[in-house]
Amino acid sequence: MTPMFRRRQHERTGLPDGWRDILERRSAQWRLLGEAERVRLGDLSDWLLRDKRWEAARDFELTDEVRTLVSAHASLLILGLDETWYDEIGSVVVRAGSMTQYGGSSGPIRGTVAGAPQWIDGETHHGDGPLMVSWRAARREASQLRLGRDVVIHEFAHKVDMRDGTLDGTPILDTDEARERWVTVCTEHYEAVRFNMAGPLLRPYGGTNVGEFFAVATETFFTRPVELAEKKPDLYEVFAAFYRQDPAERMRAFLAANAEVALARLALNPPRIIVRARRSTDV
Repeated sequence: MTPMFRRRQHERTGLPDGWRDILERRSAQWRLLGEAERVRLGDLSDWLLRDKRWEAARDFELTDEVRTLVSAHASLLILGLDETWYDEIGSVVVRAGSMTQYGGSSGPIRGTVAGAPQWIDGETHHGDGPLMVSWRAARREASQLRLGRDVVIHEFAHKVDMRDGTLDGTPILDTDEARERWVTVCTEHYEAVRFNMAGPLLRPYGGTNVGEFFAVATETFFTRPVELAEKKPDLYEVFAAFYRQDPAERMRAFLAANAEVALARLALNPPRIIVRARRSTDV
């Protein structure tokens, strides 16, 4: 085993006592959730930590903060589903930073292959192969929804997609009608991303292949849901139906509640306007 893949397996313990405080400090997603959703997220996160192998790459340490934040954002995807969607996850490997990917991968132009090594923040393998994420990226993106990115959500979305054994951008759906609707809507938006006609909301990386489109669209669904619902309502609709969640409404409720708080604070502490007398030396 080469040093690159030397890992230290963590004892299978669940969430630490202070897990809510950790998420309050580090996770913007946590602040959007209602109490019932928070309880559910905690249960799923605790299960994920106990049921799967958690490993640290090289000399990285799986602290309570690392385990809590990564497991919580992973559990966000199945908040409206159930644990069976993660049956194929064998191990979760967390690295301090990015990793180098070797070998051919899809290039930036349709039909091309990029053969040079490249830095990546996450990687997911088929079957019970490892799922790897960069802690540096996970920590940064978990607290800044405006980035429209979340490496944990992205990589675990691949596992959701892989549940039927293929990485084809179409998860297992309840009915043929739902599948037909999914394929029609997602194909249209995928082609738009591929040919630079989708606008800036969906990252260009989503045009790499249909599997990456699903992962990128899932990131956008959870990190920029209001914009997705307003600008691409049909895409938002099929993702909301699949995940059985409405993050756009969740975010609108949060913004409305906090706007009232901000206005109340402004009323109690009105800003002071200081007018500085102009001097002859001012230009």
